[in-house]
Amino acid sequence: MDKPVIVTQTFKNSIDIVWSAITDVDQMTQWFFEQIESFEPIVGFKTQFVIQNEDRIFTHLWKVTEVIPNKKITYNWKYKEYTGDSFVSFELVENNNQVALKLTHTVTKEFPGTIPEFSRGSCVGGWNYFIGERLKKYLD
Repeated sequence: MDKPVIVTQTFKNSIDIVWSAITDVDQMTQWFFEQIESFEPIVGFKTQFVIQNEDRIFTHLWKVTEVIPNKKITYNWKYKEYTGDSFVSFELVENNNQVALKLTHTVTKEFPGTIPEFSRGSCVGGWNYFIGERLKKYLD
């Protein structure tokens, strides 16, 4: 198993604003995946949505496993069409009117190595894009 992918980013926003951006479905669809139909920061909440890339379908299956309001949310992340399993957690720490977000993506069961989107490089690039570019631009 590879080490977890970790991406950090600092925001000049209140912790309430950053928390809402990562847990409110109306905001998540603006910077994350516009296909997300529902999301609630409640342990046990499940959602799914489809992303297509070229001729490959990825039905995202998310289940919220941990919620500490304004501090941490973790969800199980896997796909209907492929083997593999992982967890993604967003941790927030407020310091001097800024919020540090630490995203950790931990693979617990390998995804197929033949699918380009499952490479470590693609995962690192994707998270840097979503957190360092899209979320940062959304909150700025």
